[in-house]
Amino acid sequence: MTIEEKIARLQSSAMTEARAQGNAIIWQHKKALMTIYEQHETEARRQAEIRIKAEQTNIRHQLNMSASKAQLDMKQEYGKTQKRLKKQLFREVEEILQDYMKTDEYKRLLIKYIENAAKFANGAAMTIYINPTDADKKDFLEEHTGVAVTVSKEDFIGGIRTVVHERNILIDHAFKGAIEREYQKFVFGGGTGIG
Repeated sequence: MTIEEKIARLQSSAMTEARAQGNAIIWQHKKALMTIYEQHETEARRQAEIRIKAEQTNIRHQLNMSASKAQLDMKQEYGKTQKRLKKQLFREVEEILQDYMKTDEYKRLLIKYIENAAKFANGAAMTIYINPTDADKKDFLEEHTGVAVTVSKEDFIGGIRTVVHERNILIDHAFKGAIEREYQKFVFGGGTGIG
C-alpha cells in the first residue's frame, strides 16, 4: 500500500468517523430541539386551553348577566303592565259602580243596609251616614226605613256607614273601603301579585 493509498484510507476512515460524530451531534441536537419543541407545544396548548376556558367562562358570565338583565327588564315591564291594567280595571269597576248607584237596586241595597244596622243596634243610639253623592236619596231612605240618615262630609263612594255610639262600633258598608281592599288583594290569574 502506498502512502497515498494509506492517506486516502486514513482520510476516508477519518471522514467516516467525523461524519458519524457529526451525525451523532446533529441527532443529539435535534433530539434536544424536539424535546424543547414538544415542551413548548405542550405549554402553548395548556395556555391556549386556559385562555379558551377563561373566555368560555367570561362569555357564560356575560350571557348570564344579559339573561338576568333581560329577565329583570321583562319582569319590570310585566309589573308595569299589570299595574296599568289593574288601575284600568278598577277605573272600569268604579264606572260600573257609578252606573249601579243610579238604579233602584242600589236604593234597595241601601234600605237593606240601614234596616240591618237598625236591627243590630237594637234601639241603641246610632248615626247612619250616606255618601254625599247620595244626598238626593236621603228623604227616600228615611221614608222607607223610618230611620234618620245623615249625609257624610267624607266621600266614601257609596254604601253606608253606621256608628253605634253606646257600643263604639262602626259598621262599614262603604264601597270605598271594599274597593280598596279588593284592589290590594287583586292578582291577575297566574300572575305574581305585582302591583
